[in-house]
Amino acid sequence: MRLLLLPLALLLVLFALSNAAPVQLGLWPTDFSLRLPLSIAMLLAMAAAFLLGGLFVWVSALGQRRRARRAEAQVRALDAQVSDLKARLVPAGTVLPPPA
Repeated sequence: MRLLLLPLALLLVLFALSNAAPVQLGLWPTDFSLRLPLSIAMLLAMAAAFLLGGLFVWVSALGQRRRARRAEAQVRALDAQVSDLKARLVPAGTVLPPPA
């Protein structure tokens, strides 16, 4: 894992050092503006996009997890029902004749 993170960290550092020029970011309907290095602006935008994508994936998987929980509960109920029916079908100690 560290072998994979080291080149990624090196690329991030090189990116930050290569793009140190300040940029002005503004929010259009307001007069809010922010001046920061280009590398920081890009890394913040990428982090926000990553987190937003993760949130979308998590929300979309909620339905699948709900269906899986319902199916597992149904399997447990059906297993209990099968066990109950087997117990009623063959009383304990009774030997069944072989099938014809």
